[in-house]
Amino acid sequence: MTHAGCVASGVVTDLHVARFADLDTPTVYALIRLRVDVFVVEQECPYPELDGRDLEVDTRHVWIATHRGPPAAYLRVLADPDGSARIGRVCVARDQRGRGHAHRLMPAALDLVGDRRCALDAQSYLVDFYLGYGFEPTGPEYLDDGIPHVPMARPATQRLVGGPVRRAGIKPDRPERRAGRPTLPRPATADP
Repeated sequence: MTHAGCVASGVVTDLHVARFADLDTPTVYALIRLRVDVFVVEQECPYPELDGRDLEVDTRHVWIATHRGPPAAYLRVLADPDGSARIGRVCVARDQRGRGHAHRLMPAALDLVGDRRCALDAQSYLVDFYLGYGFEPTGPEYLDDGIPHVPMARPATQRLVGGPVRRAGIKPDRPERRAGRPTLPRPATADP
C-alpha cells in the first residue's frame, strides 16, 4: 500500500493506493461503506455493489482519507480483458464535496493507468469533469439504474501531466462539446 500526504482546506489528508489483498478489514469496511452510502443510499440505486472486481489482482483501490478519519473520496482502477484500464466507483463523501478530492484522485488513477487506453462510464452531469482529464464520449447517453451516463475513453498514448487538461490552458467545456447535452441536476459523486 502506498500513500502520500497533503493539506487540503486546512485538513491533513492522505492519498492511498492498494490492492485488495493489502487492505485491512477496517479499511475494506470503510471503503465499501462509502460506496454504498453514495451509490445505493444517496442515489437510491439498489444494485449488487460487491461485483467481484475488487478482488482481482490487477485492481487498485485509490482513496483519500482525512488523517485518522474515514475515507473522504474513492475510486478503483480495473484491468479489462482487452488490456485497457477502467476507472469506476468514483465517489466523494457528502460532507467532503467541494474540497477538490476528485481532482486529487484522478491524476493518481491516471498514473496507475499509464499509457493504456482507459474507459469509464460517467454520470452525464460529470462529462465536463472527465473531459478535463482527456476523456472523450464514445457512445450515446444511456440510463443505468435510472441515472443518465455517458461512456467515455482516453486514448492509449495520452499522458496528462499536472492534472486536468484545463490546467494546460485547454478548456474542456467548449460550447461545441456541450451542444445537445442536457444539464442534469444530480447529487455529486465527484467534486469538481
